[in-house]
Amino acid sequence: MLAGRSLPMMLSASALFATWFGSETVFGASSQFLQGGLYAVMEDPFGASLCLFLLGFFFVRKLYGMQLLTLGDYFKVRYDRRTELIASIFLAPPYIGYIAAQLVAMGIVLNVVTQIPVWQGVVISSFIVTLYTYVGGMWAISITDFVQSVIIIVGMIVLAVVLANDAGGAGVVLRSVPPNTYKFLPDWDLKEIVTYIGAWSVLGLGSIPSQDVFQRAMSSSSARTAVWSCHIAGVLYLTVAMLPLFISLCIKHLYPDQITDDTQLALPSMVMLHTSMPIQILFFGALLSAILSTTSSAILAPAAICAENVAKPLSKHKFTDKQLLWITRLSVLIFSMLATIMACMRSNIYELVGESSILSMVSLFIPLTLGLYWKRSSSAGALCSMVIGIVTWIIFEVYESEWPSFVLAILASLAAMIAGSLLWPEKLKSA
Repeated sequence: MLAGRSLPMMLSASALFATWFGSETVFGASSQFLQGGLYAVMEDPFGASLCLFLLGFFFVRKLYGMQLLTLGDYFKVRYDRRTELIASIFLAPPYIGYIAAQLVAMGIVLNVVTQIPVWQGVVISSFIVTLYTYVGGMWAISITDFVQSVIIIVGMIVLAVVLANDAGGAGVVLRSVPPNTYKFLPDWDLKEIVTYIGAWSVLGLGSIPSQDVFQRAMSSSSARTAVWSCHIAGVLYLTVAMLPLFISLCIKHLYPDQITDDTQLALPSMVMLHTSMPIQILFFGALLSAILSTTSSAILAPAAICAENVAKPLSKHKFTDKQLLWITRLSVLIFSMLATIMACMRSNIYELVGESSILSMVSLFIPLTLGLYWKRSSSAGALCSMVIGIVTWIIFEVYESEWPSFVLAILASLAAMIAGSLLWPEKLKSA
């Protein structure tokens, strides 16, 4: 699960960088960027980078010292076993949408390269990544993350240089776009400002209470390594993730009439049509590898939660290690199957990733953060925060509000945490 807490900074930083650098960065963000400019991609890559910086500054050192196996263990140590169980129920399901996004991306790649239908590519990819995850581990994932990160960065740089030269230079491409493409800050309107901050928060806050990020950070050889790995990965992600956005501009400049209605297909389609075979091999091979690595850790994360924080406590710790291993493997199969079904039903990568992070943010971010920094936090407050946050989000999703539903939900989660902890205090536990 944690690679023996032995990862050096190079492997740890590359593993954290690889957490999101896959489908949502190359396909999802570039698609959103083509449609709405920088203002449409606050969530990723900017929010994703913010998550890594916040993790390094405020969370990793405290969590590393607690010697936890999973994030669910934090809620057991800081609160109680009941809170651990409820938190684990909220931790695991959001991964279904995230895994589905990766499977959609692999389906798109296979569709472009082989012309098979996207849904068939999803099923094939699901089988391969499930088999890979079934026998893999955090150490193997980290090594492949490092190799694949190097390859994908080289591939993106080469592709950006080639396309920029074809377009007459980077300056020509950057000057040819509409002025609103580079809009970064919101107008002075309260609703727009709240929506803007919310967009940063989806991944920026929502991915902090997530098992895959936790696993990658806690696998570092020391707390100092974990902290610096987060900062290095944040800088690396923020810079490298700009490359797919620039590449999408080059493609739009070179082939404006060939951009299809589904802009997620624009980048792989243009690479296939207008680049040489070596660049195609470099791009698609590296991209598939990165997505596979991201997907395998995303499947492993909820499986670990189900075995360690759901099955084990419910059995009153009667399962042997071998039995827990098989429960973990069974969980891998179940989460993969559910994600495959979702991927066949929905195809917007950016939305799938965003929704998966929102579920964690509205239910778990407040109990995690206040548990670390507010000594009066209680298990009753944490439970109230989780339930009220998720219920509020569901209500405002069903009955649409003028304000983003997840912003209202996280405010409700904060209020419930404070009220519950003050009304039902308990003996303090060291975090």
